[in-house]
Amino acid sequence: MAMQDGGWSTRLKDVGAILLFGRRIGRGLADLLLPSLAHDSPEATASAGLTPDAWSRVIFLEDPVCDGCGAAFEADGGTFAASRCAACLAQPYAFDRARAACVYDEASRGLVLKFKHGDHQPFAPLFARWISRSAAPLLEQADAVVPVPLHPLRLMSRRFNQAAEIARPLATSSGRAFLPDALVRQTHTSSQGGKSLRGRRMNVRKAFAVTEAGRRQIRGRRILLIDDVLTTGATAEACARALLDGGARAVDLAVIARVRTARELPT
Repeated sequence: MAMQDGGWSTRLKDVGAILLFGRRIGRGLADLLLPSLAHDSPEATASAGLTPDAWSRVIFLEDPVCDGCGAAFEADGGTFAASRCAACLAQPYAFDRARAACVYDEASRGLVLKFKHGDHQPFAPLFARWISRSAAPLLEQADAVVPVPLHPLRLMSRRFNQAAEIARPLATSSGRAFLPDALVRQTHTSSQGGKSLRGRRMNVRKAFAVTEAGRRQIRGRRILLIDDVLTTGATAEACARALLDGGARAVDLAVIARVRTARELPT
């Protein structure tokens, strides 16, 4: 009888171990598919990685938007005379089209800066999903996805390229080629923050170049360029010119966010 009790005890322990293992596997799958914590706080969330409060404050950009810079058009119930704003009609960017997932303001700024400077890499797949929605027409027509590169010195200090971390899952989910090394930053420029439009343009002038391998990869292809924020467009403009000079057929731009005054009429 003692042997039988011991046998049952061993079997119960085995069953318990199996159930515990199953629960751990199930919890792991649940965390993978449905993250229980928000990226912006330790609170539980069901809003794609943000708490309901944070989600409600982000101003997502919906059509109709300017095809050239992604700025929102004011909907008035009528039809729009042009697909581009006055500034883009007067002075187009080197990149063909642009889309931003949201407005860069007090609601989104903290999220972007945590990702960019705070090493919050779980934001990358979240922002990739945002861009896949806002830039769906651009992504559909793109042949390859290229991130705005960092200079090696800045990459060493930051430890990762935020644009590349967004571009990688975006390319994978859409089945597009991911070309992280096609475009390089050949000069270590100072930060764009605080500079005028002219200052920004001068700061990144000839800062980017296409590698020899990159020329073969982009030749004759439509490229979707990925960056975090569109402020004046100076960085994206410099990257687009380098890609076009390197043989790309066309370049479009997709970013997480854009400032409201990113595009103004030239004076």
